Amino acid sequence: MAMEVTQVLLNAQSIDGNVRKHAEESLKQFQEQNLPGFLLSLSGELANDEKPVDSRKLAGLILKNALDAKEQHRKHELVQRWLSLDNNAKGQIKACLLKTLASPVPDAWSTASQVIAKIAGIELPQRQWPELIGSLLSNIHQLPAHVKQATLETLGYLCEEVSPDVVDQDHVNKILTAVVQGMNASEGNNDVRLAATRALYNALGFAQANFSNDMERDYIMRVVCEATLSPEMKIRQAAYECLVSISSTYYEKLAPYIQDIFNITAKAVREDEEPVALQAIEFWSSICDEEIDILEEYGGDCTGDSDIPCFYFIKQALPALVPMLLETLLKQEEDQDQDEGAWNIAMAGGTCLGLVARTVGDDIVQLVMQFIEDNITKPDWRHREAATYAFGSILEGPSPEKLTPLVNVALNFMLTALTKDPNNHVKDTTAWTLGRIFEFLHGSTLDTPIITQANCQQIVTVLLQSMKDVANVAEKACGALYFLAQGYEDVTPSSPLTPYFQEIVQALLTVSHREDAGESRLRTAAYETLNEVVRCSTDETAPMVLQLVPVIMTELHNTLEGQKLSSDEREKQGELQGLLCGCLQVIIQKLGSSEPTKYVFMQYTDPIMGLFLRVFACRSATVHEEAMLAIGALAYATGPDFAKYMPEFYKYLEMGLQNFEEYQVCAVTVGVVGDICRALEDKILPYCDGIMTQLLKDLSSNQLHRSVKPPIFSSFGDIALAIGENFEKYLIYAMPMLQSAAELSAHTAVADDEMTEYTNSLRNGILEAYSGILQGFKNSPKTQLLIPYAPHILQFLDSMYMEKDMDDVVMKTAIGVLGDLADTLGSNAGSLIQQSLSCKDFLNECLSSDDHMIKESAEWAKLAISRAISV
Repeated sequence: MAMEVTQVLLNAQSIDGNVRKHAEESLKQFQEQNLPGFLLSLSGELANDEKPVDSRKLAGLILKNALDAKEQHRKHELVQRWLSLDNNAKGQIKACLLKTLASPVPDAWSTASQVIAKIAGIELPQRQWPELIGSLLSNIHQLPAHVKQATLETLGYLCEEVSPDVVDQDHVNKILTAVVQGMNASEGNNDVRLAATRALYNALGFAQANFSNDMERDYIMRVVCEATLSPEMKIRQAAYECLVSISSTYYEKLAPYIQDIFNITAKAVREDEEPVALQAIEFWSSICDEEIDILEEYGGDCTGDSDIPCFYFIKQALPALVPMLLETLLKQEEDQDQDEGAWNIAMAGGTCLGLVARTVGDDIVQLVMQFIEDNITKPDWRHREAATYAFGSILEGPSPEKLTPLVNVALNFMLTALTKDPNNHVKDTTAWTLGRIFEFLHGSTLDTPIITQANCQQIVTVLLQSMKDVANVAEKACGALYFLAQGYEDVTPSSPLTPYFQEIVQALLTVSHREDAGESRLRTAAYETLNEVVRCSTDETAPMVLQLVPVIMTELHNTLEGQKLSSDEREKQGELQGLLCGCLQVIIQKLGSSEPTKYVFMQYTDPIMGLFLRVFACRSATVHEEAMLAIGALAYATGPDFAKYMPEFYKYLEMGLQNFEEYQVCAVTVGVVGDICRALEDKILPYCDGIMTQLLKDLSSNQLHRSVKPPIFSSFGDIALAIGENFEKYLIYAMPMLQSAAELSAHTAVADDEMTEYTNSLRNGILEAYSGILQGFKNSPKTQLLIPYAPHILQFLDSMYMEKDMDDVVMKTAIGVLGDLADTLGSNAGSLIQQSLSCKDFLNECLSSDDHMIKESAEWAKLAISRAISV
């Protein structure tokens, strides 16, 4: 079956395009004609130490890609394909892979270890390949050392690929024993020790039982802590990565070790190389995350129903932890502000300090203020920047009462620093800190305002001036202005920013045209801030917002004029089109929300729609998404008049619904279907066949990302509400889809938070569909068409109520559907509701809910049910 593939694999990596193309085609042909033979040849190539390393590496890579893919549907196909292969061929392939682990060539065994883990990920859950773990463990005692290293690496990958429930505890114990022994200081070979430490990182999720046993846990913790002291930097780094993972997975088991961990992390932060120091800081950030979660979930009193008590590790460590973190702030890098992805000790320390502030609140303030006062005026820029960064980091967490007096003192100083400090780093951090002040300590909910009539003008003037500074400082100044505007969102009838509105808008437009607006996200920040300034503006400035419409339209028009662009320029232009469409969306929403401005705005709707349609002719996904959202806003604002755009717009709507690859575009388009239904009502009827056909296709496709399915169900409800009894012809298609999805969502074995969230959004989509369909048919002679579906809807409500895991949004929609059933079907539903297992309990629970939205819906449902029963 196998054949000679060496030369073809080498040709597939040739510099000569023709040779390469020919080789790729041969490989593809071989794979299609004889898959088992193809995979066997590859595994033979990988296992053969006489073959060139390049052909072996590629053979392994193709094998790996034959087992796994990023897209869920493709991955599923590959898994099924592997499982259906002949057992004999699979056995030979696996034997070759295990043999490769003993190869002296690192590239070969390292590739093999990944492929073995991929196969394990497929077979172990099916209870196949039971001997794998045993045969790997027998390798551990082999010499030479590289076999041990290869085996530990394989065990690590294996733990990453399979879930803990498919490996029995006896095997888990043996894996952990092997791994922890490999980490031991007595292991003379550093490569083995590193492989073992990295393997432990992946195996920690399997160690629940072992961490519950004091002796075993003590041993694991001792070995990990010893590994943080290894002379080899990579081992120290990997050991700290294990500690970070332990801090979140086994937080409640850390108390006996926390003092020792503090000592070793403090030493690492002060003295070790950066990759190690970063992980040592990350340990404390991770502890903060755990304690913030516990305290948020249980509102601070840890006597209650918390599964895990809060040990207040951060509070206890404060006097030593805060000084250690403050020291890190002085280790800045010269060019960190210009570099998008920069991450260094100073940034990690500041981030951790911010998390500490959120964990302990007011207690941190005094510890940090002394450092700020000592450093804020020093001649060395590093001290001034560190002091400013420390101040900005502690603004979220402590109470406004504690922070406001300090901010009042600091504000003037910072406004001066933003214009006068000679150092760009200091200005950058100062602008960021001002943004944090406005984000957390400015707004209608706070008792003592920081921004007053007296200083508002100075703040605006300084920020606008700072927007002319270098790109990274200007970007932070835009951010500060964003939060300044947001804090005045609910101020009526007049906002303190009104006198400066024109000036602010002009300054932001100027920034967006700067030569260097592409750096430091500056252009994006300028538009985001412009959008926020418009969104939070009051009626007084509406005439100025109207004047902005033709300005932004002209900008968008200019991006559409056909000059020949390089792909790089085209990408930049696409980004700009997206920003401009986003800006128009906010303007449309603003002007459409009150009658007088809406009336004046209508003169622009034709040319705006014309521009959006031209944008669709461009080929970029982000732009399509932004243009779709803007069209949704336009439909909402123009109402029934939007019908005149439908003949031209419909083909783009259909394209959006067909866009499986860029599923965000598809999801946004589904949302726009809802906007258009609400705008057009029954005028959408001529387009419904096409839209419903596409939506049903989307639902039955296994290629479409699952997150798009809930909004599709909701849109059934929107369509039914818009066209009423005309929805009749779609019932036979839509209802079975809803029913099978409902059954699926009622009985999902909930694994993790993400799945719970998805299940709830799916339920909500299904309920919104039912609600729209029931309301759409109300008072129609065709209502009786829905009677056969009522028992199933009630059964769905029952099963969700029994599962007891609905979130508030689902609960509100569900109780609404119960009311809709009674309201639309009257006595036909009344008797069913009386027979239902849990409707009464569910209704009573909602009536006594703390959430007034749920309570309101429940009161309406109660009324509808009592009418239905009394008929």
